[in-house]
Amino acid sequence: MTKIFYFSGTGNSLWSAGQIASAIGGECVLENIGPLSDAGEITVEAEAVVMVFPSYAFGLPRAVRRFAENAVFKTPYLAAFVTYGSSPGGTMASLSKILRRKNVGGIFFGRIPAVENYVAIFGTPKTETVGKRLAMQREATAEAARIVTERRVNRVNGFRPLSALVSRLFIFGLGFLHGKYKVGPECDGCGICGRMCPVSAISMSERDGNPLPVFSSGCEHCQGCLNWCPKKAIRFGRINPATAGYRHPEIGIGEMSR
Repeated sequence: MTKIFYFSGTGNSLWSAGQIASAIGGECVLENIGPLSDAGEITVEAEAVVMVFPSYAFGLPRAVRRFAENAVFKTPYLAAFVTYGSSPGGTMASLSKILRRKNVGGIFFGRIPAVENYVAIFGTPKTETVGKRLAMQREATAEAARIVTERRVNRVNGFRPLSALVSRLFIFGLGFLHGKYKVGPECDGCGICGRMCPVSAISMSERDGNPLPVFSSGCEHCQGCLNWCPKKAIRFGRINPATAGYRHPEIGIGEMSR
């Protein structure tokens, strides 16, 4: 059995995880890292383990870090792939430091380029750029499946101090960034944001007779809610409400909600 663990806010990592599962065949189980990140110690036993997740501020998403630190891996092989828009920085350096302390056999650290989805800084990606990045993601994901099938191994440089600093500052900022999300009058209380949130950090609360989303400090700042909202009612900071978001075109809300 191969167990594939993914973390995804706009579908990039979920899409690659699903494609890897389809390509390698056999018995594959896909699991969302989000609900597992607060489960404490968890035993992961499989013939092979695959992790697919995005880079946040040159580092590991907080939920992915917790999962990796708490997991007891009972497997002869683990492959980890980071999806990224601009640069993954030292994301894999951080993961390698964690996995060194684990009793894992062969390990591979890989990269999968994808469409940049952090509209708060980079804005809406251009159509031409989206097409090119999706093609790159497809090719890199196919190669990732071959890597897993062939049980390739490698090593990464664990010394990336600048990336580590940026990542720590980002994680510190998570303590207040959730307060920057606002809900506009367009919100109809559909609850999509709460269903797709990978760490269940959004709850629906009655206000003036209407169900509206409430953001908690558990927010990973994936901005999936902003990108998936059908009414563009969720805003972050000074982002123009009319700014178009991004989500992987081959992933639907049903898949994000499982």
